[in-house]
Amino acid sequence: MKHSRRLHKRRRRESKTNYRKRLILLKSNSPRLIVRKTNKYIILQVAESERAQDKVLKTVTTKELLKFGWPKDKVGSLKSLSASYLAGLLIGKKVKIKKAILDSGLIPNTKGSRVYAVVKGARDAGLNIPCSEKVFPDSEKIQKHDFFNKVKSEIEKIK
Repeated sequence: MKHSRRLHKRRRRESKTNYRKRLILLKSNSPRLIVRKTNKYIILQVAESERAQDKVLKTVTTKELLKFGWPKDKVGSLKSLSASYLAGLLIGKKVKIKKAILDSGLIPNTKGSRVYAVVKGARDAGLNIPCSEKVFPDSEKIQKHDFFNKVKSEIEKIK
């Protein structure tokens, strides 16, 4: 018992887990759309929990957008709003579930952020995620790259 308390404190101290937030998400008994940011990419996972053990159903990173026509010379922008939206669209097309809740982890909730660009993309793909429309970024900001529509049309061909 003492060891597990120390572990919780260590993971919180290392900014890896917010246990209050995780408990609320687990109590919902819904699949979660997990959004994580790295220095280069956005990582998306759809996971279900059974007895607090996560089972990842599908994983998508923005690096996969290179397969759909994202220019190789624009690799540095794979964590942009456009890339986030397209990754959300991609995971929404790949996953078989119809409803999920957002798990942004320790990423702060900011209106118009990459997290909400992901949610907008997933919702446009048919995944039902409860969220206010007011927090989504503007469409002009998402579609600022000239190759955006080409990549989007390639992703929409997925069944």
